[in-house]
Amino acid sequence: MQIEEKSPFDTPFAWIGGEDRVRALTERFYDLMDLEPHYLALRAAHGPDLANARERLFMFLCGWLGGPNHYVEQHGHPRLRMRHMPFAIGIKERDQWVACMDQAMGETNVPEGLRERLKNSFFQTADWMRNKGV
Repeated sequence: MQIEEKSPFDTPFAWIGGEDRVRALTERFYDLMDLEPHYLALRAAHGPDLANARERLFMFLCGWLGGPNHYVEQHGHPRLRMRHMPFAIGIKERDQWVACMDQAMGETNVPEGLRERLKNSFFQTADWMRNKGV
């Protein structure tokens, strides 16, 4: 049994470095989706314009990480699964989302301990969002 080390910060939001760092992570995530051909299925699921998705993910991540609840204040409860039902999300989309976010975390220098914790949480959430078998 592995014992998890206590975080050096009260919240992941503080550990990542606040809103500016969450914004940088979100921007890099969507930039990679546009740039990297191996995220093609993920990019195709987002439609032609990423501006709305960028802002919503930024607002959501702030609150989810323990910072300001911008998303809830503007849009109410996230209802992630319901809001993503119109999009076909299978194993390929899940894996591309997690890989893209992990690459973005690496490229924006998210601390390694936090990066591992977030990657596990992102995978669990992305897996829960799946609404097709493959």
